[in-house]
Amino acid sequence: MGWYDRYVVPRLVTCACGTKPIVRQRQKVVPQARGRILEIGLGAGHNLPHYDPGQVDHVVGIDPCEESWRLATPRVRAVPFDVEFKAGSAEDIPADDASFDTVLLTFSLCTIPDPEAAVREARRVLRPSGKLVFCEHGQAPDDSVARWQRRINPLWNKLFGGCNLNRDIKGIIGGNGFSLGDVQQMYLPGTPRIAGFNIWGVADPQ
Repeated sequence: MGWYDRYVVPRLVTCACGTKPIVRQRQKVVPQARGRILEIGLGAGHNLPHYDPGQVDHVVGIDPCEESWRLATPRVRAVPFDVEFKAGSAEDIPADDASFDTVLLTFSLCTIPDPEAAVREARRVLRPSGKLVFCEHGQAPDDSVARWQRRINPLWNKLFGGCNLNRDIKGIIGGNGFSLGDVQQMYLPGTPRIAGFNIWGVADPQ
């Protein structure tokens, strides 16, 4: 990993992830997490203030970037529940089968090199009664926006640490071991349409 990816990208992502539209999405989604929770792509810990402490037993955050964990430290210290960091890959989660009540995915599938493998891993570590709670940006439903996503994606990917604008989030989750329930979607106000199409909801393991 080069200097740009190690030090610049985490700060760019941290800045983007703290914008008001993104915070509002976190406020909708994160409180649905319950019990023993695996957060894929913990990053700088932007989700931590939005958990419902009365519903959380323990949070395990996995992220390949240890610099992000350093950035997350103040948020970790501010919450009343235990947060454990594991440096690792979402495609090969260092956890036992059926060991979590909730897997939380927010704005991470865009960057994971093999998102299908990551979702299959999420399915593996969830208990049969568990839930995948997610909020992601992805491929826009409007052809005009989707064309711009395809054009810009190669440059965007390089600038933002492997982030992809145009992944089919519903297809990735629904095609890899989950049944999609009530899924909501919209362009987030105040964000560029190429990066602002959001999909969120809860998926049940099949």
